[in-house]
Amino acid sequence: MTVTTTVNLDSLLCVNLTPPPLLYKKTLNPNTSSPAEPSKRLTLHKSNMASKEPDHEHREDDDAPAADDEDTGAQVAPIVRLEEVAVTTGEEEEDAILDLKSKLYRFDKDGNQWKERGAGTVKLLKHKKTGKVRLVMRQSKTLKICANHYVLATMTVQEHAGNDKSCLWHASDFADDELKDELFCIRFASVENCKSFMETFREVAESQKSTEENKEASAAAGLLEKLSVEEKEAKDKVEEKDVKAKEETETKEDTKKVDDSEKKDGEPAST
Repeated sequence: MTVTTTVNLDSLLCVNLTPPPLLYKKTLNPNTSSPAEPSKRLTLHKSNMASKEPDHEHREDDDAPAADDEDTGAQVAPIVRLEEVAVTTGEEEEDAILDLKSKLYRFDKDGNQWKERGAGTVKLLKHKKTGKVRLVMRQSKTLKICANHYVLATMTVQEHAGNDKSCLWHASDFADDELKDELFCIRFASVENCKSFMETFREVAESQKSTEENKEASAAAGLLEKLSVEEKEAKDKVEEKDVKAKEETETKEDTKKVDDSEKKDGEPAST
């Protein structure tokens, strides 16, 4: 037995797809109070639903991978061409025997207080020809000279009281392009660096003592040699004067003898 069921599509659409009241009012025919045709209501309802649903369209631009930068081979010439300039530091003829990071202070006599001179690298530089050693310190960023003086045999360095990372010494400094007697205090990051600085400073001072003694001995030897040469020259001059005087005396005596002999013979003394 077969059962056939007939469904009215218009009534089904009206029941399931009834538009909201606002939309329903907009679809009323102005001449009649009956609603618009079901097909029209369905179309309007779907358009309204489409306007409320979020946009899930697939955008190829968003999912497309970013293109890699391609090398086009184009070369752009610089607007300003800078030439390399040779920079001299004044340390080309010197070898560094010590190079440590530190902070330098100097004692202000007028204010009776310590003032910071700069933080940077302190070096002991030995000249390749003369053998002299000088202490040079520059600030880390500006490279401004904080200290610049020779390490002499008369200089002594001692540990700062109450701080085993610092030490003191006196020097005639030339950092400001003029000699100034300064009392320096230098502080290191560790006790080992401070000890290394003091030991090297003292060794240099001792080596300068022997150098100065050798120079003094050489100067004394040169002076003695000069005096001996001068004495010899003076002696030679005296002897030369004596010889000349003796020759003149002999010449006078010979002339006198000749005159006497001529007088005895009755001849004139002179022709």
